[in-house]
Formats: sequence, C-alpha cells, structure tokens
Amino acid sequence: MATFLHRLGRGAFRFRGLVVGLWVLLLALAGVGAATLSGQTVNSFEIPGQESTTALRLIGEEFGDTASSASAQVVFEVPQGQQVTSPENAAAVLAAVQALGGLPAVAGASNPLDAANPTVSPDLRAAYSTVTYTVQSPDITDAQRQALFDAVAAASTGGLTAEVTGDATQGVSSVGGPAEAIGVVVALVVLAITYGSLVAAGMNLLTAVVGVGIGALGITTLTGFVDLQSTTPILAIMLGLAVGIDYALFIVTRFRHELLEGRPVAEAVPRAVGTAGSAVLTAGTTVVIALAGLAVAGIPFLTEMGVAAAATIVVAVLVALTLVPAALGFVGLRALPRSARRALTHEGGRHAAVPTDSRDSGFFAGWGRAVSTHRWVSLVLAVVALGAVAVPVFSMRTTLATAWPEGSTQERAQEVLSEHFGAGVSGPLLVLVQGPDAAARGAQLTQELGALDGVALATPPTPSADGDAALVTVVPTTGPGEEATTDLVHRMRDLVAADASATPAYVTGQTAVSVDVSATLAEALPVYLALVVGLAFVLLVLVFRSVLVPVVGVLGFLLTIGSALGATTAVFQWGWLKDVVRAESTGPLLSLAPIIVVGILFGLAMDYQVFLVSRMHEAHAHGADPVQAVRTGFRQAAPVVVAAAAIMFAVFAGFVPEGDATIKPIAFALAIGILADAVVVRMVAVPAALALLGRAAWWLPRWLRWLPVLDVEGAALERRPAPAGDRGPATGRPAPSA
Repeated sequence: MATFLHRLGRGAFRFRGLVVGLWVLLLALAGVGAATLSGQTVNSFEIPGQESTTALRLIGEEFGDTASSASAQVVFEVPQGQQVTSPENAAAVLAAVQALGGLPAVAGASNPLDAANPTVSPDLRAAYSTVTYTVQSPDITDAQRQALFDAVAAASTGGLTAEVTGDATQGVSSVGGPAEAIGVVVALVVLAITYGSLVAAGMNLLTAVVGVGIGALGITTLTGFVDLQSTTPILAIMLGLAVGIDYALFIVTRFRHELLEGRPVAEAVPRAVGTAGSAVLTAGTTVVIALAGLAVAGIPFLTEMGVAAAATIVVAVLVALTLVPAALGFVGLRALPRSARRALTHEGGRHAAVPTDSRDSGFFAGWGRAVSTHRWVSLVLAVVALGAVAVPVFSMRTTLATAWPEGSTQERAQEVLSEHFGAGVSGPLLVLVQGPDAAARGAQLTQELGALDGVALATPPTPSADGDAALVTVVPTTGPGEEATTDLVHRMRDLVAADASATPAYVTGQTAVSVDVSATLAEALPVYLALVVGLAFVLLVLVFRSVLVPVVGVLGFLLTIGSALGATTAVFQWGWLKDVVRAESTGPLLSLAPIIVVGILFGLAMDYQVFLVSRMHEAHAHGADPVQAVRTGFRQAAPVVVAAAAIMFAVFAGFVPEGDATIKPIAFALAIGILADAVVVRMVAVPAALALLGRAAWWLPRWLRWLPVLDVEGAALERRPAPAGDRGPATGRPAPSA
C-alpha cells in the first residue's frame, strides 16, 4: 500500500497543475448541479413496512392526501375567571379562525366552537383550531410559515392569547451561521500555530473546503432525485470538514518532517503520501465502512444518511491523497516556518537535514515519559474519569417527538394544551379500521380503547367517503415522549390484535411512528456496536499485526462512546449545564443520535489510534525497546493528534451554540467524544497500557502470521531508493528528464 501511494503522490506532484484544475472543475460542476437539479429535503422519520407507516399510507388512500399534509394547532386561552365561549372571546376566536383559513397554502381551519365537534377544554378557558395545509411540512415556505405566526400574533387581543404548534411551524434544518464560521476560524488558528506558517495553514484549510464543498453540493444535487432528511447535508458537512482538515494535516505534517530530514520537495511529497497517506487511507476506509454500516439497522433514511456522509469521506480521502500533494508542489518550502527555511542548506540540489537535538525534552516528550513511567496510575485515572462521565448513559431515553425551544410559541402552546386538555392531546394516536363493517368495528374499538388505563379520550369513528374505512382518535393521558405512552401503544396493539377474525385495524399516528422507529433503533444499536467493534479489532490486527493492541484500542473506543453519550444525556436530558451549550429544551434524545454518534466516533477514534500507534510500532520495528518505542512514537505523533483533535472539536462545537435542535446534541456528543478519545484515551490510557504490556503488545500468534502486511508505516519505502525522477531542486520542481 505504501508503494502504491508513493507512486500516486509522485504523480500528483508531477502533474500538479492538471490535478488542481480537475478538482476545481469537479467543484464547479457540483455547484452547477446543486443550483439546477436540487430539490426539497424532508423532516419525517418513517420505516417502510412497519405497522404505523403502512397505516399512514392507507389513511392517505382512504381519506385523501390531506391526511398526510402538514398541520398546526392554534391554541386560544383566556385568563382565570373568563370563558373562551363568552360572546366577546368567541367573536375574537371566530375572526382568528377565518383569518387562518385564508392563509397561503392552507386548506382550512377548524372552528373550535362548532357545537357538532367542539374542541374546548372542560374548564372553558381554552380551545384549539387545527389548521390543515395543502402540502407537506417541507414544502411550506418561510413566507407561508411567517404568515401563520403573524396571524396567530394578531389573534392575541384583549384577554385572549393565541399560540401555535405543530409540524407546520417547524422549519427545515439549514447550514451556516456565525458559530460554524467561528469553528472554521479556530481550525485555521490551530493550523497556523501547528505549522508556524500561514501559507501551509491556508492550503490545508482550502483543500478541505474543496472536498467538503464537492461532497455537500453533490448531496444537494441528489435531493432532486431522492427524498433525503434535512439533517443529511449538515452531518456530511460537519464530518467532511473535520475529517478533511485532519487528513490534510497528517500528510502536511509528514511532508514537513521529510523536508527537515534533508529531502527535496520532489521527494518529500511522495514519501509523505506513501507514509502518512497509508494511515489516512486506512482511517478513511474505517470511517466509510462504519458509516455505510448504518444500513445494518434496516432503516432507509438512516442508510441514506450514512451513505451520503460516507461519500463525503471518500471525497475527503481522495483530496488528501491527490489534491494535497499537488498543492504542496506549489507551496514547496513555504510549508515550513521561516526559521526552518533559513536553517536549511543545499548540497547538490538536495537539502541537508536540519540539525536537531534528541528531542527528549519538551512538553509532549515529558507527557510521554510521565504516562509510560506512572503507567498504572495513568491508566486507572483515565478509566475512572471516563467511567464516571459515562454513568448517565444508563438512564438515556430516546424519542422522535419534537422538543420545542424554551420560550417559543410552540412550547407555550404545548403547555396550554397539556394544562387544559391533558399532555396527550399534542400526540394523539390513530386507529385505522378497514372493511365493509369498519364503522361498527370502529364503534366497538372506541369503547374498548376508551376503557384502557392511560387513555383520556377515544372519539367516535370517522368513516371514509366510501364507508370502507373508519378512523378512531385516541388521546393518551401522557405526552408523546413518555414511557407510559409507549406502553399504551403496545397495549392498544395487543387489544386490536386479540380478535384475529375481526376487521383489520392498525394503530398509527406520529406518536406511534416515533415508538416504532425508536424501538427499531434500540434493537439495532447493540448489533451495530458489535459490528463496528469487531471491525475495529480485525482492522487493528491487520494494521499492527498484534492481538493486544487491538484489544486496547477497542476497549478505549467503548470508553469514548460511553463518555460521549453520558455527557450528552446529562446535558440535554437531565439539563446539567444546559445554559452553557444554549440547549433550548431538555428531554429524551433524538432516537437517531446514539447510532449516528457511534458510527462517526468509531471512525474518528480509529484515525487517532492508527496515526499514534503506527509511530510507536515504527519505532519498535526500528529496534527501540517497547517502552522507548511508546515514548518515541508518542513524541512524534502526539502534537499532530492534539492539533487534529482541537480542529475537530472546534468544528463540531461550532454547531452547538446556534445549531439546529436535531443537530445540536449530536454535535455536542461528537465534540465531547473527540476530546475524551484524543486527550484521555489515545494520549493517556493507550500509551500507559502499551507500556504495561511491553513486548507482549506486539505479539501475534503463529497461526495468524499468514495475515497480509498492510505496511501503514511505509517500511517498504525505507528499503527502496528514491526514484531518480523524485530528485529535483529545492524549489520543488521535478528535475528535467534526460
């Protein structure tokens, strides 16, 4: 692998103008595609084939498209001592309903004071109108949504107050904002400090932006042909930007190392790609497999998100292996700080190595000595610290129910509904009955379901136009995200299925969809975790030809996952320090969050494991004793790992303060996970454990020695002379051919 990548880097360097031109052309084409072929994203989470999803489709067929259209609930409330049905308040409510019915894209607004079907609270202090749209939620424009908010605000007159909630009020997730920009600026500052060169830092960031731009624009183009979740482009950009910067960092850092070893630019570029590029390709492949492996859950929208993010990672890897070496050909010695460039001398067209000390002093050298010397203390402290942070994960709850921002009109509307109508009114369950005797069966179910514990109300059946279907609405006594509601869904299904000969009936509604998706994801998470852990073990055995190194790496990954999800549970579910991260609401985490975080952190953790331990393995292969090999590899790789982690932390953290409510907890979990993995696991626990294991760390059973040698460290390049074509003048231009 190292030899192949060396040739690839040499080709990218020689034809650097063509390589840069091709990538710029790809970026332009992706931009044209996104501008002309893109479509709308969606916010619905459904799993084809499940009872709730199938029933929703059947409701659309039996009762018309409006059954699946967007809707909003406008809630009216009067102060204590008044009634919403009084002449003055009733006139204001009817005027508001008339205005709501005339809004753009609105099919109609129900009259809560209609004597035939009133929606007035028992205490007569509140009522709500259901506003039905002609389109689904993603198709509602910002102007149409704002018109709804304006109409609700205008309805608040005198003592009457109006609030609105529902899926029609939820905007589509978008990318961009000052916080994200700050994350990129922080990344640039870290790169500038690491390199001591603004040119190298700018080149690193620019190549990463090209890669993530192509990936994001490609996904945007795909929305014109496939229904993608609105969070898919955001996740791809967040992950692609962080990974793209880090992969370029690995190669540029090795390039600078080769320059300081005395090699000219024309030789340093391909050697950097052949050595660090091997680690990049290995780590990138791991991330891609982990993201594509999300398909194991059997959920189409999750598979789409994983594949889209994996495609962005593929682009980031290709950029690192081709565009970065091409750009280095133009940057040349300017990738080094001025002091290093002045120290370089030239001998026969080649650089002489810059004289250096043993580098046994310095912060990272001292850190490596401390960890490898006090190995038991370091290992125990790392495990205990991360274990303590992981404790809240055992109480983690997940849901698909929307948690509205605190203080928003949606939250106030939910509070009024819960106070006057019960917590379950905002997440009603639907029971669809099909067949010639649907009305009779529906009436029977109304009585049976109404008698269940946890049911506040079961309405009489609403027949379809042809009488072949009926719809029963069941209002729980508990909210959509509560465990009692989940139990109620299961008990309702048991009751409906008890009579196998009866007319077919299905339990559905958005709350039931959330229950089904959450259950499917909860079942898939252990399988997926076992898959990625097994993959990590096999990969690390191949890379390091060792059994115990993979064991240490996998156990460290489990600590990373536990601490990331534990911290996220404490902040976004328990509410600890929620003001620090500007969490707009607290409650159960999004059902998608755990499995997405596992997939992404797995790949990133393997990045650091491969890059850090490969330098230790390289030192050991060159004859260093086990403990000295740990210290040498740590001293060489730790500064880069810290810089890479700081960049990823900044990028992920940038999506937290002002991020979308769906993305915010995921970004927070990734930021905490990166911090825990890079600083605690890879730079404390792993070197301490390897120092404890000694020579046993690099032991491979005889019966496994047939495994292929991946040569991530580039040992093959040490045994072969550099091709003549690589030897060029210090400017980085290849020597003219004879």
